[in-house]
Amino acid sequence: VGSSPMSPVWSGEISCRMLGCAVEAFAPDGTPCLTGDVGELVITQSMPSMPVGFWGDRDGSVYRRAYFERFPGIWHHGDWIRFTEDGSCVITGRSDATLNRGGVRLGTSDFYAVVEDIHGIADSLVIHLDHQDPAGVSHDELCLFVVLNESMKLDDNLETVIRTRLRSQLSPRHVPDVIEAIPAVPRTLSGKKLEIPVKRLLLGAHLADVVSEGAVADASALAYFTQRQINDGP
Repeated sequence: VGSSPMSPVWSGEISCRMLGCAVEAFAPDGTPCLTGDVGELVITQSMPSMPVGFWGDRDGSVYRRAYFERFPGIWHHGDWIRFTEDGSCVITGRSDATLNRGGVRLGTSDFYAVVEDIHGIADSLVIHLDHQDPAGVSHDELCLFVVLNESMKLDDNLETVIRTRLRSQLSPRHVPDVIEAIPAVPRTLSGKKLEIPVKRLLLGAHLADVVSEGAVADASALAYFTQRQINDGP
C-alpha cells in the first residue's frame, strides 16, 4: 500500500493498494473483511517483486513460519489494516503486539497516542507479558517503558499522570503494572518499534534468536532489555 499520482491524499490514510499487489484485510477465520472493518493485512497472490526466502534458511522453514503459518498459502504480514470506501487504508498497528487484557483488545498505536501526548515523554514502548512460569502459574503483566525529555524524571507524580490518562482515555484494564524509564526505544532501520523482539527478550530469549543487530537502528537500545529478564521482577 502507498501513494499514487492518480489517487487523492487523505489525512491519516494511505492512498491505495500498489499496482500488482493483492492486499486484503482478513478476519480471524481467514475470510475477507467488510469495507471499514479492521483485519489482518494479507497478500493473496504473488506480487511482481517479493521476498522468496531468508538468508541462511536452507529449507525455507523459517520463511514459511514467518509469513504463511497463520493463513496457509496466504502471506500474513502481522499488521492490522482497515480499507475505506474510497480504497484508501489505515494501518493501526502490529497484530502480533496487540494488547488484549480481559478481552479488551487495543492496538499499541492507540496506547502510544495517549502516552506520548503527556508532557515530558519523548517516546514509549508497551509490552504485554502473558506467560506461564516454570511451575505452570499464569502471569499477566503490562509493562510501559518511557523515554523522558532531559528535564524530566520518572517520579510518583508523572506515574500518576500516566496511569490516570490511560485509565480515562483507554480503559482501566490498560493501566500498566510497571512503568520504567529507559534510554531509548529499540527500532528497526525503518523506524518501527521492536515490540515482539523486546517481549521475547524479557521472557528470557537470547538476543541472537530474536533479532539481527544489523536490522536495528541503534543496537545499544536493546542492552536494557537483555539485562532485564522477567524473573528479575519489576
